[in-house]
Amino acid sequence: MAPHRAVYEMSLGEARSGSGVTAYDGRMVFEFTGSACRGYSLNTRLVSQITDTQGETILADVWSSTGEAGDGKSFRFHSSQRLNHRLDEATIGRASRGRSDGAITVRLTQPESEEFSLSGPVLFPTQHSIALIERAASGQSVFQAKVYDGTEKGQRVFDTTAFIGSMVKPGGDADRLEKVAQDEKLGELPSWPISIGYFDLAAGDLTPSYQIDFRLYENGVSRDLLIDYGEYTVEGKLSSLEYLKEKKCK
Repeated sequence: MAPHRAVYEMSLGEARSGSGVTAYDGRMVFEFTGSACRGYSLNTRLVSQITDTQGETILADVWSSTGEAGDGKSFRFHSSQRLNHRLDEATIGRASRGRSDGAITVRLTQPESEEFSLSGPVLFPTQHSIALIERAASGQSVFQAKVYDGTEKGQRVFDTTAFIGSMVKPGGDADRLEKVAQDEKLGELPSWPISIGYFDLAAGDLTPSYQIDFRLYENGVSRDLLIDYGEYTVEGKLSSLEYLKEKKCK
């Protein structure tokens, strides 16, 4: 999991019948830092303009900052969403895992103070990413896990199913990479096509709330994104990639 900052240019992929979406234009910044000994931090921001069939445009600004202990014992999260420059919602909270039984307690301070427990084995986001890379490297093709990332006002645990494609060997698609990916030598690393569905089984949903397809590299960098929201899809093309310096574990 290499510390890095990646920028993706987002655009409308497919608008399905009844979606009401005619155009989508945006940019997402993804910054991952940390290590097993220091803990992990993930900051993301997605700013997008969405145009509907009436010609009305909504400016959405979604920001998230999380911190996760290297041993998976704790997870903090802070997120907000602004629509047309007005705050629509904000979530702040912390989750901690019991040392003996592994049970997770969540304490929210926004949108309102609340405390509750999560049942069953649950992974935090970086735990899930590391486990996904490990299973891809071992040749596993399906990986199912419950994931808690603090989204949906901190209330939801997603049941995820990841389908892992065959490994693309180093140099296997070097001629098809974006220039920035070529410059940063992503093609010299093994990678896997990944498709993850996020399900809310507690609500009885048999189709994913959303699905993300992407190319995942051995060092944790992703490119060639496709986010399926059901009514429409959004594509993300890597436009900038910078590796960040981090102190190594002693």
